[in-house]
Amino acid sequence: MISIDLIEATAKELMAKAAIEIPDDYLDGLKQAASTEDGDLSSYVLQAMLENYEAAKQDRRAMCGDTGTPRWYVKMGNGTMIEGGPIALEAALRRATAQSTYELPLRPNRVHPLWRTDHNNNIGIGAPEIEYGYEPGGEWIDLITVHKGGLFGTDYRMLFPSDGIEGIKRFYLDCLVAFGKRGLACQPAIIGIGIGGCKDTCMVLGKRAACLRIVGSRNSDPKIASLEDELKELGNSIGMGAMGFVGKNMVIDANIEVGYCHTGGMQMSVHAFCLSSRRAVARVFPDGRVEYRTDPEWFTDYQRRETVEWEPMLEAAE
Repeated sequence: MISIDLIEATAKELMAKAAIEIPDDYLDGLKQAASTEDGDLSSYVLQAMLENYEAAKQDRRAMCGDTGTPRWYVKMGNGTMIEGGPIALEAALRRATAQSTYELPLRPNRVHPLWRTDHNNNIGIGAPEIEYGYEPGGEWIDLITVHKGGLFGTDYRMLFPSDGIEGIKRFYLDCLVAFGKRGLACQPAIIGIGIGGCKDTCMVLGKRAACLRIVGSRNSDPKIASLEDELKELGNSIGMGAMGFVGKNMVIDANIEVGYCHTGGMQMSVHAFCLSSRRAVARVFPDGRVEYRTDPEWFTDYQRRETVEWEPMLEAAE
């Protein structure tokens, strides 16, 4: 059984890591973008951000003044047992979020949508979001925190099968141009694209593609992987760079996740993560071990399964 105190302590450590330390995969992608950028203002922004990230790490301060809206993704093995059960788990994550808001500090960004009530701790109705995933076998729990910008940089459209791949590209470019020209996202960013599902699950797919896939990873479907490469190149060909200035590095990577949808539609969502790509991951074991990493490893074969039952031996044979 996994100790609830260990979960809370780990969650607090993850909040600090996400707020302060850029994941290596994104940092490498950003450095690559900076090395090829020739737009004056875009180059200036990229160099300033790289210096800012280093200063944040040295000073142990949040890398960006707007620390986003903290959220949690929790994945566990099928045999996992948690002290106090799922209610205790969620309470521990809420305590860790509130305490970290005071101690790091994080900007208290969460308010009631109508009354603007602010508890000053990023906690409230439905906040922070906690989403779950499960894997066959194992006794462990993965805690993943993402501090995603909570205002813009997201769009949705109901496409139709006849729109095809060209329709996907058009909407993708429409979104990037709007994000850049109207200041709706902080570029360059990891772009997540959700295709299919229902409207709500399509949005979830796109956000997870942006937040839970690392730079350089590719979808296990070769055709989708090829489209990811094409969308990354396409996004960097529109003449926009950092923060929408003239440049050629708007997209650090493009990640696509799909879900089966209604036969008459082809839903699509587009999500820009953030120039400050904030995520941190830890696996917690019943014996007290904690292993920190930056790759969420969320999209396993099991998460993308198409069959009624999960039979990994058959999947491997195919």
